[in-house]
Amino acid sequence: MTTKPEAEKRSLVKPVETRADGGKTTVIGYAAIFGEEAEIGEWFTEVIARGAFTKSLLTADVRAYFAHDSGRVLGRVSAGTLRLKEDDKGLAVEIDLPDTSDGRDVRTLIDRGDITGMSFGFFVYRQEWDETVSPPKRTILEVELREVSIVSEPAYDGTSVALRSLDEARRERRQQNFNAAASRLRMKTHLDLCVRSKA
Repeated sequence: MTTKPEAEKRSLVKPVETRADGGKTTVIGYAAIFGEEAEIGEWFTEVIARGAFTKSLLTADVRAYFAHDSGRVLGRVSAGTLRLKEDDKGLAVEIDLPDTSDGRDVRTLIDRGDITGMSFGFFVYRQEWDETVSPPKRTILEVELREVSIVSEPAYDGTSVALRSLDEARRERRQQNFNAAASRLRMKTHLDLCVRSKA
């Protein structure tokens, strides 16, 4: 039985800016940068591979929130108030801020420099772990993008989920090693029997 992956969140502290156009204020920034290593606590480093969002962006009706709070909606893909695209750098985000208290607060906080980051909520569908380095390195190959958020500080929710994923990868590797050893033993036994029968 295939179980649905658990949700994770990652934040990126990079410049976020607002652009005013005919009374409309748009937030511009990146929720993720491709190929850039991020330290997730002291447990592992993480890299998002180019193309990790491609499949999800074709169908997902992603929403933009303030601080990952689903009650504080800032934009939505299907409404045309949130635009997402992968470019050479990463996951580019544009949010047309609503004329609500949250929308006005976000604009003011960005303009003052109090908010300098974006974040995204996601499920991981494909990943690779490299344990030849210390700490281990996780490369995220494909995600289902759930939401993007304007955030005031980095958050690494879902780290425990990723660590469980590392444990599963280690168990799979041990099982593969065991299966390979068992296969070699069977082959050796078969060859020994063939040699004896010819003797």
